[in-house]
Amino acid sequence: MNTFVKNAWYVAAWSEEVGRELRPRTILGEKLVLWRRSDGSPAALVDRCPHKLAPLSVGELVGDSVQCGYHGMTFDGSGRCVRVPGQSVVPPTACVRSFPLVERYGAVWIWMGEPALADPQRIVEVRRFGEPGWGLVSGQYLHFKTNYLNITDNLVDPAHTTYVHKKTIGNAAAEDVSVKVEQGDAHVCAYRWVNGSEPVPLMKAMASFVGPVDRWQYYYLHLPSTSCVDFGAVPAGSDHGEAERDSGFRSFSYNFLTPETETTTHYFWLHLRNYHVGSSDADKEVARLMTATFEEDAAILALIQQEQDRMGVREFVRLGIDNAPARIRRMVSRLQEAEIQVPMKLDPGTAGAAPCVSA
Repeated sequence: MNTFVKNAWYVAAWSEEVGRELRPRTILGEKLVLWRRSDGSPAALVDRCPHKLAPLSVGELVGDSVQCGYHGMTFDGSGRCVRVPGQSVVPPTACVRSFPLVERYGAVWIWMGEPALADPQRIVEVRRFGEPGWGLVSGQYLHFKTNYLNITDNLVDPAHTTYVHKKTIGNAAAEDVSVKVEQGDAHVCAYRWVNGSEPVPLMKAMASFVGPVDRWQYYYLHLPSTSCVDFGAVPAGSDHGEAERDSGFRSFSYNFLTPETETTTHYFWLHLRNYHVGSSDADKEVARLMTATFEEDAAILALIQQEQDRMGVREFVRLGIDNAPARIRRMVSRLQEAEIQVPMKLDPGTAGAAPCVSA
């Protein structure tokens, strides 16, 4: 049994990645091909011709349709076969499964599950996106060699920053500060304040604090795998309210985890900040520092994945800091169980009908 949740929105690509060429990408273990029609709208199909199973991505675009590179069968963006060279009759099973897509926040989002449930309102809101006074670093991508749930564990675990991120967002001041956890219907939040502490390296590089700070970390994980990290600091002793945080040093880091396979993950991320807004140099430095932070996570999680595969278990001991990760895994398991109990139904006669469901 896999760990994927299909009835959810995932980032398939940044909008700038999808153009007038065929782009292959594996998502939730399924090989897909993406492209953009001449009217600008994106399209996505299973990357497999139903005839001999040749990858459509090695074919070519003919107008707005994909022509298979083996025998020339041509499919439109809905997956309907519009041409079979050498014959006038198109077999009724000559179709390819297509997927709902939505563009938002500079990304192309894909729904891999039941098409009738693909409500764009379920896409997580990105706070401060497009608001005056907030700088944006977007279009960022990393490839993690680990299961996406190992990354969600990491992204609701402020405690690891002290040890993994000594050079970027962590320091020893938080070593013994406990983590609090709150849970909603579709999210978990792990958070803590580290009061009267030395600014972490990122803050020293990008801010001008004099003396100690009160620093916060709020790690939100929206099911199944979208993370928002609300991170910042105010001068020690300041009020901790929302307005004070907005006037201090604050950032929102959004991490969109799209499972590729059971042991690899597409890691798309963007970063909003209220400091050095409008500075291209600051954009580059934030991108460098945050990339360095995430690469630190990627390195340790790849090693963890290797050992989990070798030993056949996820962990032998559970600690108090595992409260939030354990909640996320239970919630994800419930989503998976619900999908198993109510299997996906596709309307007959559509490009996603039973003959077009990939094997």
